[in-house]
Amino acid sequence: MNKKRISEWIQQLYFIGPAMIFFILIVVIPFVLGMYYSFTDWNGVSGKVAWVGLDNFKQIFTEDKAFWQSFLFTTRFTLVGVLCANVVGFGLAFLVTRPLKTRNFLRTIFFMPNVIGGLLLGFIWQFIFVKGFAAIGEATGSSFFNLPWLGTENTSFWGIVIVFTWQAAGYLMVIYIAALTNVPKDLMEAAHMDGASSGRILKSIIIPLIMPAITVCLFLAISWTFKMFDLNLSLTKGGPFRSTESVALNIYNEAFQNNRYGLGTAKALFFFVIVAVITIIQVRITKSKEVEV
Repeated sequence: MNKKRISEWIQQLYFIGPAMIFFILIVVIPFVLGMYYSFTDWNGVSGKVAWVGLDNFKQIFTEDKAFWQSFLFTTRFTLVGVLCANVVGFGLAFLVTRPLKTRNFLRTIFFMPNVIGGLLLGFIWQFIFVKGFAAIGEATGSSFFNLPWLGTENTSFWGIVIVFTWQAAGYLMVIYIAALTNVPKDLMEAAHMDGASSGRILKSIIIPLIMPAITVCLFLAISWTFKMFDLNLSLTKGGPFRSTESVALNIYNEAFQNNRYGLGTAKALFFFVIVAVITIIQVRITKSKEVEV
């Protein structure tokens, strides 16, 4: 019995061991070191590391107005970005699950933006906002295209939201497609025969039955928006006047531009706790609304 149990453990370690080693080296050890450095004044370069205790966290709460400005922007962006990405993703999924001849082609087109890297996508849209929209506005005389899309706080915010939604909606669409195709057709037909409107069917049948997919999509969108860095860096670099600086970009600037790695990791640890709490609450709420057929 013992030999059999040992053999099973060896087999499990054989398959899981390599992945576990890389996970520990790439994720666990850097995370633990980050927790340690958040209580120091390390500049990221020097071999001298001084323990400062909770001084970094005190500075975040009492002196660092830029961090809280970036936190407010990130929170606002998360609320709007999560809503827009999920609504558009669900709308696209609802469209391409209809009996259309071009639905496979449309699925490919809608998913393609997610394949492009965030930095490259940001630079492409920066050109579109600055040059493309200006050319369209000059040709059509439309004030919408003549807006300074990356030049003011409000327009820059919506510019980032547009690009994020355009990138993320295709990925969420795939998840919603899988959920929509599993909704029982006979249940939909019975509701139609009973005289239920399309809106009523959507609210009372489709949405409750695809709630597991909504849980996953909300979780993904929340994590993406809170961690948003590459689009922010390539589109606005946090400008104008740091009005569109995300928390991730603020942490990056603190650690690698200002050479205050200890303070940067303290911000990252605090931000990790906040995001973890929010996502746990979101998952618990949406999980409680899931139903089974």
